[in-house]
Amino acid sequence: DFATPRAILTGHDYEITCATICAELGLVISGSKEGPCLIHSMNGDLLRTLEGPETLEGPENCLKPKLIQASREGHCVIYYENGLFCVFSVNGRLQATMETDDKIR
Repeated sequence: DFATPRAILTGHDYEITCATICAELGLVISGSKEGPCLIHSMNGDLLRTLEGPETLEGPENCLKPKLIQASREGHCVIYYENGLFCVFSVNGRLQATMETDDKIR
């Protein structure tokens, strides 16, 4: 028997650096090396794009996601390479940000 994918998720232009699955909400959230985080349904439909805060401008300050975690209540926490935490709703709305100098793993 050969395993076949349930869905193929598309939308990123660069390699995926982090991803999480929220089975309770039927969502897959992924972040790429040089781009935004995307929310897909488990069927493969692209639902939302999560853009970081617009305080950083220019390609040299591109927000590079390193860690993503989603809650069953519909919140998504993203930690970016530059030490920025962002909390988004599953509707794509930025709810809070926080900066840290600590190394997060």
